[in-house]
Amino acid sequence: MLTQFLRRFYFRLPVLVRLFSTVLIVMVVFGICMRHIEPKQFPTYFDGIWWAFVTASTVGYGDLIPETLYGKILAIFLIISGAGLVTFSLTTIAAGTVKYAQDLSKGLTEFKGRNHIILIGWNERARTLLEKLKEKHPEQPVVLIDQTLTMLPYREHALHFIRGDASEDKTLQKANIQHAKTAIITANAGKNEKQIDYTTVLTAIALRGNNPTLHIVAEILTHSQKENLRRAGADVVIRSNDFVSTLFFHEMYHKEKKNHLELLLHFLREQEIRIMSIPNELVGKSFFEASRYFARKEKTAIGYMRGEDMDMSPDFQELMHQGDCIITLQHID
Repeated sequence: MLTQFLRRFYFRLPVLVRLFSTVLIVMVVFGICMRHIEPKQFPTYFDGIWWAFVTASTVGYGDLIPETLYGKILAIFLIISGAGLVTFSLTTIAAGTVKYAQDLSKGLTEFKGRNHIILIGWNERARTLLEKLKEKHPEQPVVLIDQTLTMLPYREHALHFIRGDASEDKTLQKANIQHAKTAIITANAGKNEKQIDYTTVLTAIALRGNNPTLHIVAEILTHSQKENLRRAGADVVIRSNDFVSTLFFHEMYHKEKKNHLELLLHFLREQEIRIMSIPNELVGKSFFEASRYFARKEKTAIGYMRGEDMDMSPDFQELMHQGDCIITLQHID
């Protein structure tokens, strides 16, 4: 019973632990045996163990050597078995290191970190977002989930790649979804936009089911699926087609040489929009006074929200109410 238990316990250990423990046990056994066979040449157990390691590793310092027949026979067994064991261990470690690097690139390795961002879908928007994160927040861990990629060299991208379907629990578990703080679902281009949105809705349901507190930002292509995506648990829904169409419309009726789209993109790269509750000291004050208050904090007030209503061109004399939210612009940290 004890032997069976030890066997099960041993083979359940990680490979590296098994290798190191086996080498250690073999060296200790040979060292103890040599200490008993030749106590004069090896006055302590440590001397015997030291000789075993030096001999098995083929270093052979020659500071301690057996002189008796039985001692030399034991040394022969150590050279045959120990040297092969050490070589096998080093080879296994090297092969394991190479396999781990390959698994990282193939998206087969689980992510063990916390407070990370999960990015779903590998496309140009995802690459641009990754560049911004690397520039502004290089310490932020990012996990990419994508099922179309077969390999993503981990040395070329500052992220952890997991290959699989983000709407499946097993894939999300590999991304350590329980300890993620934000998930961003990007819509991959395709012929059937409605089908793409269905996949986005399913992914949002899976994300919310695995992490109720996760902040989910999702891109959608068709307006009809907006509410379904919100019901699925998305906190923020971005309708990229509506945004781009609006930009196209403005570009058609502006003949200036300046490209308004480039100006807008440059502006968004440098600024971020924040929505914050009105401070108590501004309740009953005008929007103009609120603007001055935030200007002293290096923020530009551009509008306010009252309930579900938003006013982006308010009257400067409009009085602020309890529960209002101020919309501000500020430089990205």
